Amino acid sequence: MTPVTGSHTRSPVAIPALERLEVLVGAWEVDGRELESGAEIHGRLEFEWLEGGFYLVQRVEREHGGRRVTGAEYIGYDGDNRNLKSYFFSNDGPGPFGGVALEYVWEVDDDGITIWSGYEGSPARYRGRFSDDRNTIAGRWEWPGGGYEATLTRLA
Repeated sequence: MTPVTGSHTRSPVAIPALERLEVLVGAWEVDGRELESGAEIHGRLEFEWLEGGFYLVQRVEREHGGRRVTGAEYIGYDGDNRNLKSYFFSNDGPGPFGGVALEYVWEVDDDGITIWSGYEGSPARYRGRFSDDRNTIAGRWEWPGGGYEATLTRLA
């Protein structure tokens, strides 16, 4: 993965939901395991603002149960639905649901992050809690019939 050479400076976009994403900017190590099989998950995530400040870009590189997953996710504000929506493009294609990319809805608050697959309130979701210093996020993805635990640790 290409190292982040500096997070792009955001322009003064006055959208509070976007401002809450700032806590994610930087590089993170990911460690976890699948709940049923115990297969290990390791990798790296990098978040940076796309020039202009309207989108946070996440770059993903991880091994998930022996399978390599790479991709990019663009997170922005959906004014029609008044939420944060993202599209994830990966080396696996759009995933089992078709379409162009995997779609998610994000919520970031003082305690942590919730990411729903497809729509807010979906049974497929990630819930992670921030450590007091905001340098660790511990949580799990859950969906009917499966899931995995994952801890993100900020890299210096």
